[in-house]
Amino acid sequence: MKFIVFILCIAISTQSFAQDDLLQSLESSTDVSKQTSILSTFKSYKLINFETTKLVPKQHLDFIIAHRFGTVKNGIDDLFGLDQASTRIQFIYGLTKAINISFSRSKFGKTYDLATKYRLKAQQKNGFPFSVVGYNLIAIDTELDKELSVLPKLEFENRLRYANQLIVSHKFSSKLSLEVIPTFFYDGLVRNPKQDNAQFAIGMGGKYQLTKRFGIIMDYGAHLNRASNSRFRDPLSIGVEIETGGHVFQLHFSNAQGMFENAFLANATGDWSDGDFFFGFNLHRDFNFSRKSKK
Repeated sequence: MKFIVFILCIAISTQSFAQDDLLQSLESSTDVSKQTSILSTFKSYKLINFETTKLVPKQHLDFIIAHRFGTVKNGIDDLFGLDQASTRIQFIYGLTKAINISFSRSKFGKTYDLATKYRLKAQQKNGFPFSVVGYNLIAIDTELDKELSVLPKLEFENRLRYANQLIVSHKFSSKLSLEVIPTFFYDGLVRNPKQDNAQFAIGMGGKYQLTKRFGIIMDYGAHLNRASNSRFRDPLSIGVEIETGGHVFQLHFSNAQGMFENAFLANATGDWSDGDFFFGFNLHRDFNFSRKSKK
């Protein structure tokens, strides 16, 4: 059933809409073609933890290095978390103007994941008010090998993680963009017997552009069916975003150290009220493979 849901979500990714390249989209709020689609709602493909409605252009490759240090709560003992870190490396390729595919590897659970992201509808000036994008992820936790003696009945399906999201955004002005992300995700293995494998969440977040190249970013995920005895918390992150042409650099604080959907939605351990949160950054670099060499 889980595979059927995943495949059905991918199957609707056959629509095609116009997409500016990275630098053009950072400078313009509307498509320069005859369409009035607004495709530059966000400057980056991720807010902090959550995906945005921005897609990598066709035949472009975006390379993201996401780094989350340890908790700052311990202070100078581990240099405010710098001695402990979690990393995610992600490659996103623009397969068409409306479809992205990606591959990632995270330190959290030594997890590998494949994902697809596709535009269903673009916000239009004086027209449709929202951009709507689908996102589907399948991941495998390879760290569970170490626990075979503790979990002798562990099967392959217990290693799998799924996430399905509908990302809906609106660009209110040249400065303010907001989005909401209804999410269904499934963990093949949950430690808490009171926690369902199938879980639901609502993500939300936005960006406020202070200057042409500098903005404030924030996102939050409300877990809708977390077990009452769970020690985990809803992920809340806030930071700044700096655009430098082909690079987008994000500095942030978050109470979640994991950086893919199942990790930060289900396993955020930090408590902002107790000073227990993590410093991190996302670095985006775009590569354009569509340019023909000049003779």
